[in-house]
Amino acid sequence: MPAIEVRGLAKTYRVFRKREGLAASIGGLFRRTYQSVVAVDRVTFTVEAGEIVAFLGPNGAGKTTTLKLLSGLIFPSAGEARVLDYVPWKRDNAFRRRFSLVMGQKNQLWWDLPAQESFRLHREIYRIDAGVFQRRIDELTGLLEVRSLVGQPVRELSLGERMRMELIAALLHGPEVLLLDEPTIGLDVVSQRRVQDFLRFYQAERKITVLLTSHYMKDVEALCKRAIIINHGRINHDGPLADIVDRFGRHKIMDLQFAGDVPTDLDRYGQVVEVKPPRVRLEVSRQRIPEILTALLANYNIEDVGVQERPLEDVIAEMFASAPPRAVSDGATR
Repeated sequence: MPAIEVRGLAKTYRVFRKREGLAASIGGLFRRTYQSVVAVDRVTFTVEAGEIVAFLGPNGAGKTTTLKLLSGLIFPSAGEARVLDYVPWKRDNAFRRRFSLVMGQKNQLWWDLPAQESFRLHREIYRIDAGVFQRRIDELTGLLEVRSLVGQPVRELSLGERMRMELIAALLHGPEVLLLDEPTIGLDVVSQRRVQDFLRFYQAERKITVLLTSHYMKDVEALCKRAIIINHGRINHDGPLADIVDRFGRHKIMDLQFAGDVPTDLDRYGQVVEVKPPRVRLEVSRQRIPEILTALLANYNIEDVGVQERPLEDVIAEMFASAPPRAVSDGATR
């Protein structure tokens, strides 16, 4: 049985639309105008137990809304979902003890208290045995290198240290499913690497199921083999991470090293990305690579040439930019 199973899940918000001008504002007191915004549009996917999957999309794509639905924080407009064979929005106590949600832009720790006090509160909420609790604290603080910091008020910690404390709080009760929403947002490179290394090790050791959203492709490439891409509430891709470039990448990068001066007319073959004489980088259509390469070798004195895929984040950004807009409908009511 999949750890997460979603079928036709949808969420539509009804949002008040305020019009400009004094007359329109006064009119709005008597006749209000709303618009329906489709945040999640009948998405369907499954995540197997022990799998770690990237859930990608631009801001406003529906990622966080989907995670909130899967954690039971909000109710859907349509569709079905089961997490560990529970319906999330029924909010059974047994379900809440088996999953955890970490949101990079939301705090679950008390700001003015040491993290260890919030950990003790979590122990009472989840009714964790004292011995189990202490073993998990020792293990997690050691793995995340924050053992000496648990007695400091959370407000005195750096952003990276706070995020590591958030992860500890989320894992104290031993969840089987972990929903991560931008866990490394705003972190420096060193802190990002620590979080990545920890998640990779912990997930491999405990075989927990992880659904990860992130705008940092380094997180995704370091942790995930599969990606689900959502844009405007709809799933555009569900499959191996490596297939994204092959499926959606329309260009490749050609590295050229010239024997003499760099030609000035290379833009007729593609977009000149970088010039560092005697080297040039060209972005060319992947369908025209054989044709362009033949022409370059025939017309110029080239010492070395190489062709490589564009960075994953560039391909995904191009894919987002070309997607159709999200569905919005207007309506008026008193």
